Amino acid sequence: MTTVDVLRAHPFLAGLPEPWLPRLAGHARPVVWHPGHRLFRADRPAERFWLVRTGRVTLDFEVPGRGDVEIETIGPGGVLGWSWLFPPYRWQFGAVAAQRSTAVEFTAEGVRRLMESDDALGRQLTTRFMSVVVDRLHAARGRLLDLYG
Repeated sequence: MTTVDVLRAHPFLAGLPEPWLPRLAGHARPVVWHPGHRLFRADRPAERFWLVRTGRVTLDFEVPGRGDVEIETIGPGGVLGWSWLFPPYRWQFGAVAAQRSTAVEFTAEGVRRLMESDDALGRQLTTRFMSVVVDRLHAARGRLLDLYG
């Protein structure tokens, strides 16, 4: 299966015009994470994002006196990372592989260049990522209410 085939099959990119997929694939590569592997921590540079294919990744954030608090789990078909899209390009949460997981990893800089060079692609991806942002904020709010409500 080629990277373009993988992108075509991922729910996040469903309905994206076919000619855009090879352009995105040029900034993508397959990755594998093992349980416990930390992908990133909050406030560190956000230089990548991922489309999760298999496994599970836990989003967390550090709460003083409590350590890392789990916010949400991202599974197959999910998207990991949106902080790369908005300056200052720093992670808002952390992420750890909860189980063996596979994903397609994208370089943020390359995808940002694509988005800047093609307004239609930029609008389409921004709209899709904004949906991810809203979902993450709802999950964070729910988790905070669980902890402190």
